[in-house]
Amino acid sequence: MSTLFYVTLNKINLRLRLMKERLTVFAVLAVLVVSIGMTPAFGQTQSAIVVSTDKPSYADGEVIMVTGEVRDRYTGLQVSIVMIAPNDNRVGIAQVDVNDDKTFSHDFRAGGLMTMEGTYTVEVQYGVTSNSADTTFEFAGVAKDKMDTGDGAMMHEYPPGITDKDVMVDGTSDLILYEITNGRILGVMPMPDDNSLVVSIETTDDGSIQLTIPRTILESVMDGVDDDVFILVDGEQSDDYEITVTDEDRTITIQFQAGTEEIEIIGTWVIPEFGTIAAMILAIAIISIIAISARSKLSIIPRY
Repeated sequence: MSTLFYVTLNKINLRLRLMKERLTVFAVLAVLVVSIGMTPAFGQTQSAIVVSTDKPSYADGEVIMVTGEVRDRYTGLQVSIVMIAPNDNRVGIAQVDVNDDKTFSHDFRAGGLMTMEGTYTVEVQYGVTSNSADTTFEFAGVAKDKMDTGDGAMMHEYPPGITDKDVMVDGTSDLILYEITNGRILGVMPMPDDNSLVVSIETTDDGSIQLTIPRTILESVMDGVDDDVFILVDGEQSDDYEITVTDEDRTITIQFQAGTEEIEIIGTWVIPEFGTIAAMILAIAIISIIAISARSKLSIIPRY
């Protein structure tokens, strides 16, 4: 009788230990999911993030003030702001800090890459995709004012951040030197997801554009060795270009036809680097679960 009692007691203890191990594993997996997503449990009546503009419509040259608020603030995590034109082109991009009171703001200047008349969308994202929101505004289109040089020729006014010799990369303070024939440059915007720079231009005839791009803005290296870049002209791959590479920059001369609006230069890295925070969160989560598993000597499948 005594032997049967102890056998039964051992079986009960074994079952309790296995149940405890399973519960611990489930708890660790829950921590992993939360660490990867970092998605707070928000109520049905309050969004994780909201955004708005200070006015419903703007004219060329006006300041577009984008403001918003997050429900939960995370140290070191920035809000990504993307402005999208009526033709779905991204014409503005920024990453801004969240203030202590959970608000954020950023100013764009109407014009530059914004040339089309119509409804523009401002999309914001805070960390994960589910923490996103958007708003819209109307834009009257770029002013067509020109200045008479006195000799019968007409000269365009340059958009903000652009001179007759250089252009500021949108969302940064970096400059690209350029020369263009039979056209004018409207702006340059980095596309981190595609490792590329998008150059918006307005053309009057067949011509060419020469861009001197610092390596700090766009890089194209494979296994420590300089690699070629890819050139897309209005979405079509082009081989009609020349490139000169130095230790500091790349000078690319690209031929274009009349009517060309967009040139994309694709490398292996471009500023600014977005999405690194999500990768860091994932790495930290994986390291955490490995450390917890090693300390508790647990495996995902309990051992019998």
